[in-house]
Amino acid sequence: MPSSPDNAAASTSNRVWQLAWPSILSNLLFTTVGFLHIKIVSDLGTSAVAAVTTGHRVFFLIQAILMGVSVAATALIARHWGANRVDRAEQVTWTTVLLSVALGAALSLPALLAPRWIAGLFGLDEQTTATAASFVFWLGVFNVFSAVNMMLGTALRAIGNVITPLWYLFFSSLLNVTFAYIAAFGVGPVPQFGVAGVALGGSVGALLVTAIFFLRWWRGHYELKALKVASIDGATTRQLISIGAPAVLEQGIVQLAFLVFFAIVGKYGTTAYAAYGIGISLVSFSIVVGFGFGIAAATLVGQQLGAGKPELAVAAGWRSLRMALAAMALFSVALVYFATDLARFMIDEPEVIELTVAFIYIIALVQPLMACEFTLSGALRGAGDTRFPLLATFCGIILGRLLPAWLAASLGLSVYWIFAVMILDYGIKAAMLISRYRSRKWLHISIAGSNTQ
Repeated sequence: MPSSPDNAAASTSNRVWQLAWPSILSNLLFTTVGFLHIKIVSDLGTSAVAAVTTGHRVFFLIQAILMGVSVAATALIARHWGANRVDRAEQVTWTTVLLSVALGAALSLPALLAPRWIAGLFGLDEQTTATAASFVFWLGVFNVFSAVNMMLGTALRAIGNVITPLWYLFFSSLLNVTFAYIAAFGVGPVPQFGVAGVALGGSVGALLVTAIFFLRWWRGHYELKALKVASIDGATTRQLISIGAPAVLEQGIVQLAFLVFFAIVGKYGTTAYAAYGIGISLVSFSIVVGFGFGIAAATLVGQQLGAGKPELAVAAGWRSLRMALAAMALFSVALVYFATDLARFMIDEPEVIELTVAFIYIIALVQPLMACEFTLSGALRGAGDTRFPLLATFCGIILGRLLPAWLAASLGLSVYWIFAVMILDYGIKAAMLISRYRSRKWLHISIAGSNTQ
């Protein structure tokens, strides 16, 4: 007997939630690490907070480029897994891990060779720039290991195993924060490294967990096995580049635009810059909820298209969006309610607290728009449509954020206007993505080896 529409909807919701909650928790752990990094150095003053914020922005730029590769890997692995092509899913995983090592090493070079120049791009004072440079350097040293960890987690999530990456991230986060504190302030025989110690200690802690993750994959403990061959599959590489290039470009544009936006905020002084960095770390707890539903949407859309079920793929995307809207709205209300308490917890400087609270209020208004961006972009990427999210991102962040922010700064308007332009940014992106998803044009994107009609 065929299932009723209500039962089908409930089944889709259950599957979305099964995939989303571990991803949400994973993202919350990742965000908590950044939050605690700032909290660890907050007693060292506003300059230290600004330095860590700068280091995180550079790290996110590097990670964003790697995320573009992971987007392509998710689309390919999910499709092949849905089509019961386990051998092809393993080939993509192997190729992705090897490429991530090469790409991670290449992306580390600027951080290793010119950290002072990179930190100087933010226009901060001399002391903050020097401190940020040391933070950037140590993150660059360990970037290859971060890349491998990301790709292994991506591969397992693409086949529906979201629990294993969650456990590794939990222990990685625990060791990261513990070692970061030890290296920052010096405990026992470990000398005090200050702000640089947060990056050094945190990276060492994460490295230990990544090594265990890799060795267990290498020894065949997971559904996707390591192929253990010296060569990289050419056809898979070309597919990854074809699908991943727009996603890499998109993430590169996003992070570079954020760097420019940070530079604009930096013109208003270290106080405004620190407030923005703290605000981002706090609001990220709400944002990662949307990311979690986006990962669920990408996985389900890719698997359903691989199994030749386009209508179920469409339904999965809409269901993910509705659930993300509800969850992010609740989380946003909580952030607004506790905005002042959270800001005071992070730093004890009245001007920074005031600006941080204002930022939280403004970003709370765009939470529904952000839910649209995260989930529908994830759904489109899961189908292999990575070009349209790139277009939407470009229009939103250039036309809706950077140009208005530059104009507001040129006119001498207050920093509150700089914060407020984010409403226009996310509004443009949400409108474009909803229109694209409703058009269903993305259903006709084919990937070799799947059963999509």
